[in-house]
Amino acid sequence: MSPVDSDTIWQRWTALVNLTPAELEDWLETDESWSVGFKEYGEESVGHASGRRIVGLLQVGREDLSEDDWRHVRKTVGFIRRHLAQRPTGDITDTRWRYSLLNWGHDPLRADR
Repeated sequence: MSPVDSDTIWQRWTALVNLTPAELEDWLETDESWSVGFKEYGEESVGHASGRRIVGLLQVGREDLSEDDWRHVRKTVGFIRRHLAQRPTGDITDTRWRYSLLNWGHDPLRADR
């Protein structure tokens, strides 16, 4: 990945992932977090597993990211951007749509402030 590409992805990541590691960890413990998403293997959804990984990525510096980490950063940015484009009408506070985004480290209510 070129430095320009990594700069763009990093800027998007830092703009879109708007939960702190502690906030995301707390969210991932809720029933609401466990209730949403595609469950590819067992009980944990893809988004929930991603959230656990994002917690770790938020705790390291950009310079410490591996190529695999960068792939997950790009995947996260892509998911959040696609999901935001599908925003439902009305109050989103207690919606599966918002819960799914929270699993990926983004709170759309925070972004609206």
